Amino acid sequence: MWTGRGPDVSRNGRRVRQVRSIWNGAISFGLVSIPIKLVNATESHSVSFRQIHTEDGGRIRYRKVCELEDREVTQAEIGKAYEDADGTMIPITDEDLAQLPIPTAKTIEIVAFVPADRIDPLQMDAAYYLSANGVPAAKPYTLLREALKRSQKVAIAKYALRGRERLGMLRVVDDVIAMHGLLWPDEIRAPEGVAPDTSVTVRDKELDLADALMDTLGEVDLADLHDDYREAVEEMITAKASGEQPADTPAPARSGKVLDLMAALEKSVREAQESRGAEPAGARTAAKAEVTSISSRATPKQTTGRKSTSKATKKAATAKKTAASTSAKKSTQSTKKTAAKKAAPAKKATPRKRTA
Repeated sequence: MWTGRGPDVSRNGRRVRQVRSIWNGAISFGLVSIPIKLVNATESHSVSFRQIHTEDGGRIRYRKVCELEDREVTQAEIGKAYEDADGTMIPITDEDLAQLPIPTAKTIEIVAFVPADRIDPLQMDAAYYLSANGVPAAKPYTLLREALKRSQKVAIAKYALRGRERLGMLRVVDDVIAMHGLLWPDEIRAPEGVAPDTSVTVRDKELDLADALMDTLGEVDLADLHDDYREAVEEMITAKASGEQPADTPAPARSGKVLDLMAALEKSVREAQESRGAEPAGARTAAKAEVTSISSRATPKQTTGRKSTSKATKKAATAKKTAASTSAKKSTQSTKKTAAKKAAPAKKATPRKRTA
């Protein structure tokens, strides 16, 4: 399998992995021609597997067989054809394709310069680095690179690769001109019928919690992200190759099904705060995101707390209820006594004797 890499070379005392070019041509910038090499800018690190016969471990291979003759054919006997709507095969040869008038066969022809935000990310395809091919190409290459930097624009170009004409976007990455293959506009499907077809209303409280969750999760350095699944697969393969039993991987905890959107948002904010060990950025948003109970909005829930704190809280609440009950009983008894006194018949007042 071709990996796109060449042998290691020494450069300034460091071993550098030499990357093979996949296409040689030139950038056409008006009347300026810049010889370049096209190099893959990305590589896949996914673990690949082979198909085997489970009974004996033998490799499963695919053979190219002619349906009419029912025999295996060699690569030299294989050509290409276009299948018509009725199933008819129309043979197409390499000579037929070579005679087509494609001006961009060996040229990346710049057709326009536009602001980068004019490019829809949906159009982005494969990425390449453009390397100056030879010493004479260094000056015009640097000229185009600096012009792109100063204009803060990207170049739109047409080029031919792997038998068809394509659209590309040239931009500067560090000190290198990179090219992104672009899909043609008519290759982008319209998002019709994708959005929800029911009318819903999003409340401000829900938006506040969503904002709080975004603030709590914060930003991330993409360089810190890695493929956990690939690492687990590689560890499992290493263990099996050495005759060891692969370590058991703990299954991720299943979150309960939450039917209430507010409950889901509140729980998400709570878990994000606990995992980050800090409050979300922004006092205003954090205040709005105070987690409350779904059943009773008047009583705020604590976002964090240990079991010991919970027990102490329960004891305090129990003591408080007991004191309140005792106070209520005393109050009731006092009330009864007062009522009894009021109900008793009043004594007649004895008239005073007048003295002369």
